[in-house]
Amino acid sequence: MTGTTEIPPPPWRRPRKDARQRRPLSQELIVDTAMRILDAEGLDALSMRRVALELRTGPASLYAHVANKDELLELLVDRVVGEIEVPAPEPGRWQEQIMESARAAYGVWTRHPGIARAALANIPVGPNSLRFGEATLAILRAGGVPDQPAAWFLDRLSLYVLADAFDESLHRERGRRTPEGTQDHLAQVRAYYSALPPDRFPTITSMVGPLISGDGEDRLEFGVELMVRGLASYTER
Repeated sequence: MTGTTEIPPPPWRRPRKDARQRRPLSQELIVDTAMRILDAEGLDALSMRRVALELRTGPASLYAHVANKDELLELLVDRVVGEIEVPAPEPGRWQEQIMESARAAYGVWTRHPGIARAALANIPVGPNSLRFGEATLAILRAGGVPDQPAAWFLDRLSLYVLADAFDESLHRERGRRTPEGTQDHLAQVRAYYSALPPDRFPTITSMVGPLISGDGEDRLEFGVELMVRGLASYTER
């Protein structure tokens, strides 16, 4: 009687590289792969073709799961927003909570270089983006901020944080965010401002220290606090 047990291949016959087991293609896998490319090489390196190459498939196979690069960027943006923690509303601490949320958002956006640029032109419709908007608006309402100022503030705050994060990514691309690069660049700017003719620029030359002081986080903190203080005036009307 002939046996039915499968005979293993000889040990010297190794399977071809392309024959190894791969995860089935899915939207989640495509976004995971795009995120790795983004974090390693930046936004400009990202394309549907590059993602397909990383997954060892053709670009056409991606379109069954992601319509185009614009949709891929929307999915990436929503994935990043999902990393931002927003606290539950505490009416007596609403201003502090908005500050905390802004700091958390800035930290997340700067952790993924360049994606803030895509988010600047993105209307929040993904589940994580909606969750973030809902949580932030709930904090503002709990603090007594009227609906219209609260709605516009959410938009302005998002733009401000994203612009700061994008600015940070540009500095990194230009080599200004290593300790040495930052100090060298600031020293050059300080020297340039100090060398300006005082008769033409008396205010700038007398304020070189304040103009150069503070890093990106210090300036973000100042800007958000400025906005929150202005918004607080609406609760007093």
